[in-house]
Amino acid sequence: MLSDSIVFGAGGFIGRSLVAELLRGGHQVAAAVRGSGDGLTAWLDAQGVERAGLTVVRADITVPGLGLPEQGLSEVRDVYNTAARFAFGIGREQARAVNVTGAVHVVEWAAGRPGLRRVVHISGYRMAAAAGGPPDYGRLGAYEASKQEADAAVRKRSRELGVALTIANPSTVIGPGQYVGLASVVGELWQGRLRALPGGPGIFLPVVTLDHFVRFLAALPGHGESAGRAYWVLDDATPDLPEMIGVFAQHMGVRAPRRSVPVGLLRRLPRAVTRADPETLSFLSTDRYDTAPARALAESHGLSMPPVEPALRQWVDDLVATRFGRSGPCHRPCGFHSVADSRTWVIGERRGPGYVLLHGLPLNADSWARAADFLDAPYLTADLPGFGRSGPGERPLDDWLADLLDPVVTRPVLVAHSLACGPALRYATARPDRLSALVLVAPAFLQPPSSALARSRLAAPLLRATPVSRLARSLGLPEDSGLDGLAVDLRRKGAARRVIAAMRTAHEQREELRSALRALRLPVELVVGSADPVTETVNAPVTVIEAAGHYPQMTHPAAVARLVTACRERAGVPGRR
Repeated sequence: MLSDSIVFGAGGFIGRSLVAELLRGGHQVAAAVRGSGDGLTAWLDAQGVERAGLTVVRADITVPGLGLPEQGLSEVRDVYNTAARFAFGIGREQARAVNVTGAVHVVEWAAGRPGLRRVVHISGYRMAAAAGGPPDYGRLGAYEASKQEADAAVRKRSRELGVALTIANPSTVIGPGQYVGLASVVGELWQGRLRALPGGPGIFLPVVTLDHFVRFLAALPGHGESAGRAYWVLDDATPDLPEMIGVFAQHMGVRAPRRSVPVGLLRRLPRAVTRADPETLSFLSTDRYDTAPARALAESHGLSMPPVEPALRQWVDDLVATRFGRSGPCHRPCGFHSVADSRTWVIGERRGPGYVLLHGLPLNADSWARAADFLDAPYLTADLPGFGRSGPGERPLDDWLADLLDPVVTRPVLVAHSLACGPALRYATARPDRLSALVLVAPAFLQPPSSALARSRLAAPLLRATPVSRLARSLGLPEDSGLDGLAVDLRRKGAARRVIAAMRTAHEQREELRSALRALRLPVELVVGSADPVTETVNAPVTVIEAAGHYPQMTHPAAVARLVTACRERAGVPGRR
């Protein structure tokens, strides 16, 4: 296959999206990666990108010739270098090998393409702050200094070889998979550890969305006037850092810090206090950048940046979905929504679910993921207020559930686990017309009181510090139960304390709930594990799952899904309201 474009660093955050953009545009693309390329092809398949025009080649830009065969790829016209060692705290030689030496090698290899049209090199927006002399590795750190050195080296080598070069200087590129730099500030805020605003008023830390940036890159080679030029690609409408942190905080339902610490003081404070990598401090600047040429080129190709605040909020959803890269992505629509004045993490179908799934303690909505895969209709689930990824709420849990279900136009099966059985039962009692059936899994109000852990004064610190493997064992779950995200959630400020407080009060309304269950005028079924039976006699069908404990939806997901699906079938097809 003849390739008209080649992308170095094609397996990276920017590179893979650029490959996708070029393929969608009808290009024949050689994707240069260091490994097998299986990760890239799997990612492209997940994005629904047709790979007929793709060739994957192995390359190592740190060596002359890039490790590519001497014959082949002679038809390449456009060469993109998105490869970079983007990390803070790395050594000088590590950074230079890829960012400087590797970048020059790409230019030298490109010069040998007989039909070369353009080399597009990705630099960085802080190049505007370079003084023109050799970069100060001691002051800037290896990453930024190597990028400044590379900028000058690539320009010089391109002039020597007569290579048509275009440089793109992006700011922080935001999108799924970006976990470095600004993302760490968002992470500290989400965890409740950002105690002061870094840098104070006027700090401008601009962003650009990944989709816009790769479309801009794809347009560059065909724009004749872009040869020999550099473009600052960033959104001028990005709020100053204090306002941007306010956007993040409001969206996640956490408190934004009010105090600020000047950059000069941050440089003098120990890292253990600031929790900031010293290399990131040079980005805390009030500088502005000339984006007019980039905006003009983008407009000439019909490109425009999306509104920045919705883009920031979407990025936050992407970050929290993966717990900032610590767990896998959400494979259903997910993100923060306002539910009963609580910033609630919602997953799935908000208007037309066949099932609504509510989690118990100390879990989150992810506890339903395996069972949900076996369901025969769309589902809606959410982290209860104050648990998982959701912000705390001031209103009663019953109000929250009613507001969560308000947009629903179907009559779903409401499935609740443990603690959530109480509000689910009360909702079913008040609004039986809104549901087709109720399923209570391990209902706490029919089981013995909470464990000794919940009554211990050290319960919250112990829960917060428990490793994943021990957390799984304490819940009677196998170690591969996917609790990594839960462990991260429990380390958020106040999260473990809220779990323990809820465990202590879970049984206070036992008699009221038993009476409600006896009086319920809606199809209802109870599901329990054989190792965790109900201790009360009830006038409702009880299905016992053998060898299951308090979390059958996690240990026996297919069995629970079959029971829930059968309950929906017995109730008939849900109607519309």
